[in-house]
Amino acid sequence: MIRHIVMFSAKRPEDVETIHQGLKLLQGIPAAQRLEVSHNQKTDQLGNEIDVVVYGEFADDKALADFKAHDLYQQSIGIVRPLRELRVAADYEVP
Repeated sequence: MIRHIVMFSAKRPEDVETIHQGLKLLQGIPAAQRLEVSHNQKTDQLGNEIDVVVYGEFADDKALADFKAHDLYQQSIGIVRPLRELRVAADYEVP
């Protein structure tokens, strides 16, 4: 299984909800076994720069590639990219 985690910060605080809604489009893509889009609770004592987190689980690399090739993925990028300041992604395999 591949875990896919992506964290976003907004350029402007008023854009956080638009980013959140744009990323929720990803939940319509069937390639993920599990996909969550959530606001960061911002309770960490050292850093709270991240506004929205995407957490996904995929059967394998092909499923993740299929997810990224889906039309809704491109639509989400079109909404989110102009509004985000930071995007940090990590993919790792779980045995």
